[in-house]
Amino acid sequence: MTERALRLGTRRSKLAMAQSGQVADAVRQLTGRPVELVEITTYGDTSREHLAQIGGTGVFVAALRDALLAGEVDFAVHSLKDLPTTQHPELALAAIPKREDPRDVLIAREGLTLDRLPKGARIGTGSPRRMAQLHAYARSHGLTIETVPIRGNIDTRVGYVHKGELDAVVLAAAGLNRIGGTAELTGSLSLDHLSVDTVLPAPGQGALAIECVASDAALVAALAELDDPHTRAAVTAERSLLAALEAGCSAPVGALADLLADGQVVTEMRLRGVVGTTDGSTLVQLSTTGPVPTSHGDAIALGRELASEMLAKGAAGLMGERAL
Repeated sequence: MTERALRLGTRRSKLAMAQSGQVADAVRQLTGRPVELVEITTYGDTSREHLAQIGGTGVFVAALRDALLAGEVDFAVHSLKDLPTTQHPELALAAIPKREDPRDVLIAREGLTLDRLPKGARIGTGSPRRMAQLHAYARSHGLTIETVPIRGNIDTRVGYVHKGELDAVVLAAAGLNRIGGTAELTGSLSLDHLSVDTVLPAPGQGALAIECVASDAALVAALAELDDPHTRAAVTAERSLLAALEAGCSAPVGALADLLADGQVVTEMRLRGVVGTTDGSTLVQLSTTGPVPTSHGDAIALGRELASEMLAKGAAGLMGERAL
């Protein structure tokens, strides 16, 4: 008797469907079971307000989680950076697959790059994190830029540049990579992958989260085969920093953990964090290095350690609210 298809809950966007399709393929190969995509519309998809206005945290995942808890889907795929830092008590974060490129990319007209933008260049982004770091870069390099809040899917955002309404937009490199067809999407526009020394990504950017109900032990165990331990350790440290700052995914916070190697041997993990005012006038940017985490608790401790140092340097005041 053929086992019933596993139902994978996903948002309807082109990017969500692409990354969920990739996970579905992996689960089919892993389990030998058919997997069908179940499209779910989230509040973040239907609201036209900017993320900071609607709360940011969880607006793209709540409907998917409701479907999981109601038994309408068996597991769900999220962009990890959209996931609240507090784990739902009835759900398991069964797998965090190997991370895609965590960097941001500037898509600009006429072959422009970040350091060659014209005076008064208009850059589209709805992210306070990106705004803060782009303005800080411009200030330090004698550039004048204007950041323009935008929303919409990848095609819509790139379209603003094609139509000449904006000089550039900033997107996550991982999203472009996952949908493929970048050349067809961008055409004659230029792609400038921004160094993480210039713009730190959002905590968890480039990583996916695969959730299912915690009570389904067999499914949790099966999905866990897709987990990448290095990615999980890195994003756990980044999200621990975010949680300790008491900031949500729409706050002007960037973080990236990476592994440092001595030859072929991985020896340490470095965690970098940044908090800034959206006009870029003030940034708190620090890093810490420690042993490669061997447990969930070790990764959390690394994030909390850096958050404590950043708060001592005044990070709370830069987020517009008190963080303890």
